[in-house]
Amino acid sequence: MISRDLSRPNFLTVLVIVIQLSVIHSTMALTPDEMAVIINVQDPLSIKIGEYYQQKRLIPEENVLRLSFIPGRSLMAPHEFTKLRTGLEQSLPSSIQAYALAWTLPFRVGCMSITTAFAAGYNQVFCSRTCRATQRSPYFNSGSEHPFNDFRWRPSMMLAARSFEQAKALIDRGVKADGTKPHGTAWLLNTDDKARNVRSVYYRGIIEKLSGAFNVNQVSANYLKNKKNILFYFTGTTSVAELKSNTFLPGAIADHLTSAGGVLNGFRQMSSLHWLEAGATGSYGTVVEPCNILAKFPHPGIVTDRYLKGDTLIEAYWKSVAQPGQGVFIGEPLARPFQKNKNKIK
Repeated sequence: MISRDLSRPNFLTVLVIVIQLSVIHSTMALTPDEMAVIINVQDPLSIKIGEYYQQKRLIPEENVLRLSFIPGRSLMAPHEFTKLRTGLEQSLPSSIQAYALAWTLPFRVGCMSITTAFAAGYNQVFCSRTCRATQRSPYFNSGSEHPFNDFRWRPSMMLAARSFEQAKALIDRGVKADGTKPHGTAWLLNTDDKARNVRSVYYRGIIEKLSGAFNVNQVSANYLKNKKNILFYFTGTTSVAELKSNTFLPGAIADHLTSAGGVLNGFRQMSSLHWLEAGATGSYGTVVEPCNILAKFPHPGIVTDRYLKGDTLIEAYWKSVAQPGQGVFIGEPLARPFQKNKNKIK
C-alpha cells in the first residue's frame, strides 16, 4: 500500500516546476538508428516482438542486440544484470541513445526498475526502503536530444505485452501515431483517494499552459467511462475501472499513481500493462514502494508539454520523471504524433 509522505519534500517546488515547463520547441527527436532493440534469446516471445519492432521501425540490424537469460521471472539479481549490461555496452554502436527492451519479465533488478537499470546502471542510490528521495535523473525536463552523449544515460522502455498479438497491436499503434497531430483530449482526474491524488496540485498550471493549444478536461472522478479520442489520461488510484469502455488515440499516454503499477505480472493493485491492453501506447508504474513522492512519478504537465512539442514517447515520458529509479516505462518508444515530418515506415 502507498504511504502518505507527510513531509512532502517536493510540494513547495510544485508550482515552480509547472512554471518552468520548457518553452523551447524540439526540432529533433530520437530516430530509429539511435535506438537499440534488446532481445532475450531464451524467450521466444521476446524474439518475435524484437524482430517485429525492428521491421516496423526500420531499425538497423547492427542495433538489434541479443542477450541470454532465464525468462519469466519478475526479478533479476543485480550481479546477473550487471554482467549482462557490461557485455551489452561493450558491443553497442556509438550512436545508440536509447533502448527498447523486448520483453515483459523481468521488470525489476534488485531494488530498481529494469528500465532505469539499463539506462544508468544498477546502483542503490536509485532505491529507498523508506519514504525518501532517490537519485535524480539529469535528463529530467531537459532540452537534451542525445541523452547518452549529454548525460551517459540511455533511456529505456519495455515493449511489454502478454502475447505477440498484443505486442503487435502496441507497435502498430505507435507507428500509426507518427505525424498525425491528433485532436484528442487530455484528462486530469481528481480521485477520492487522497494519498494517490497528489498530482492534482499540478492541474491548474497545466490547464493554464495548454489553454487554447489543446483540449484539457479536469474532472472529479475515480475513472472515465465511454470517452473517445483520449490522448492523455492521468489519475491516482489503486485500480482503474471501465478502461476498455474508452477509446484511446494512437500514441496515447496513460498512467495511475499507485505503489505497484509497475508490477507487470499482477499484484493487489492494477498493473500498468492494463493501460496498453486498453489501447494506450505508453504507461508507467513503480516496481517497489515509492510512497507518494511526486518526483517518483510522471509530471503530467511536462510529459504533455514535451510530447506536444515533438518529442518521441520515450523522450517525453522520461523527461517527466525526476527520480525514475523505482519506476518502469512501458510502451512503444518512438511514437511521435507531433513530429513535423513522418519518418519512413513500412
